[in-house]
Amino acid sequence: MLVRVRSKEGTHRIEVNLTDDIIILRNKIAAELKIIDPSTITVSDQPNAGAMPMDSLSGKTLGELNVKHGDLLYVGFAEAAPAPTTNKTSTVVQDAVDDYLDSQTGLIKRDKDAKFCKHASNGMCDYCMPLEPFDPAYLEEHKIKSMSFHAYLRKLGAHEKKQGTNYLTLPSLEEPSYKVKTNCSSGHPPWPASICTKCQPSAITLQRQTFRIVDHVEFADGTIIDKFIDYWRTTGLQRFGYMYGRYEPYSEVPLGIKAVVEVIYEPPQEGDSEGLKLDSPIEGEKRADEMAAACGLQRVGMIYTDLTDDGTGNGTVLCKRHIDSYFFSSQECQFAAVMQQKYPNATKYSSTGSFGSKFVTCIISGNEEKENNIGVSSYQVSNTCVGMVDADIVEPSVEPGIMRVKEPTSERYIPEVFFKYKNEYNLVVQKDAKPSFPVEYLLVNATHGFPVKPAPMFSSANSFAIENRVGQFVQDAGKLHRHLQSGKLVDLASDFHFLLFVRSMGVLNDNDEMTLLVRVALLHKEEDAQQLEHTPGWQTLMSILKESAGSSSHGGGSSSGGASGGASAIAPWTCRHCTFLNTHGDENCEMCGLPMG
Repeated sequence: MLVRVRSKEGTHRIEVNLTDDIIILRNKIAAELKIIDPSTITVSDQPNAGAMPMDSLSGKTLGELNVKHGDLLYVGFAEAAPAPTTNKTSTVVQDAVDDYLDSQTGLIKRDKDAKFCKHASNGMCDYCMPLEPFDPAYLEEHKIKSMSFHAYLRKLGAHEKKQGTNYLTLPSLEEPSYKVKTNCSSGHPPWPASICTKCQPSAITLQRQTFRIVDHVEFADGTIIDKFIDYWRTTGLQRFGYMYGRYEPYSEVPLGIKAVVEVIYEPPQEGDSEGLKLDSPIEGEKRADEMAAACGLQRVGMIYTDLTDDGTGNGTVLCKRHIDSYFFSSQECQFAAVMQQKYPNATKYSSTGSFGSKFVTCIISGNEEKENNIGVSSYQVSNTCVGMVDADIVEPSVEPGIMRVKEPTSERYIPEVFFKYKNEYNLVVQKDAKPSFPVEYLLVNATHGFPVKPAPMFSSANSFAIENRVGQFVQDAGKLHRHLQSGKLVDLASDFHFLLFVRSMGVLNDNDEMTLLVRVALLHKEEDAQQLEHTPGWQTLMSILKESAGSSSHGGGSSSGGASGGASAIAPWTCRHCTFLNTHGDENCEMCGLPMG
């Protein structure tokens, strides 16, 4: 019989017998595709999902595996087998949560069933034996929409490779690539001059991703959301921010991961009642990343508002996102795909060292289930979506819930795209995704919540002004001076926005004094605060703030305007263009070079 085999090298036909061991098929595939190491070959009956090492099926015939004449199998393999003595995992640094979950069995324990279990207390049977973390009945019973990433690894058998010396011997994870290969081995001119079945991407069949990299988003304290929304409540303008935190195990999902959000950094932006525009954020984001890293945090996602007051005066908002409109627009899908590709998830179970992303997107909007009160929704887009955006295959539609497939051009190759759905007869049918398809095929839902007993990293009762806000919200030296006079330093320093603003002034030494200030913020030790107050940098900062306060009280100038008056020459001024706090009296900003006035 003939079996069709589809890989990144194209589609091939292999002649085999029903009684042949699958290893015979594996060897014929290796010979046909000129694969150096046949042990790296994986097989699946679905594209980009459920791939299993062919070696793990050794001893089973094709007939036993239900492989029939004309069947289409999808295979993957490593381009070149690494030397057996080389452990490539030393070059892949996973997040600590991944290393921890790698060491866990993930099995779901069950108690002895009083009705069906007939064995002794130290025995075990089918009714009480532990379940695998990907058990579909368990996930459905506990309303878990998608299995966790590490449960998905167990389902693929990838976790078993951890006992070996080389993770790349049997690579199970391979991110989809829908670009035309530029180094085709057929010898023809590269695309767009020529193309063949080996270098063209395979057809895409869209389906909901069965796993998610991050299962839950936990805000360390409810005030994090409240402070973020306050700007909209006061101005009516939408707001965007980056979430900084860490990844931890999530016990509500087998082998689950949660993103714990400790702070939201708001980059420079122009807000509007219907949307917003992000300004060039490179320098500010770099400072925020460095400050977060000093606190042991990393960027875990983004968050933004989509709020419209309903006019009732009850504090409720319009519910614009629901089942009859959309939950996540095609434009948001494209933006999320770009950001997830920017922040890849490092893993030892991929031949490239990365697979998917832990970067999450949270939206604050009206919640129909909560009587139009403000609610949070959390999403990721699938690996397929990231691959399609990267290959320039799709584009947003004017209808939010629809994604368009682009038209092919002389320089843009568009593969066939299909999606499956259940028709009115409850039958699964396949449909051409051109010219458009629902965005639901690209979405992965995550849950969100707050801890029962909050213990946030930043616990100052007196909040400092948040960066890059305008009007009465602007950060300046006057606000910093008043903030430091409102209590003890061990309490006041425990505020990320305060730390970021102090560092932006450039007065404290990064290696010693700024590190000490971070210790005060995180550990709340009085001896650290006293040591900091005696450092030259802190005393200089206090002098600058006192001089600035004296200058302002005598009409010497405004903290948000240009320098004027005698004392203002040494007072810090916030640049209206880039919000950098300048500590000199020059007319131009020392960061962006534009006029201060």
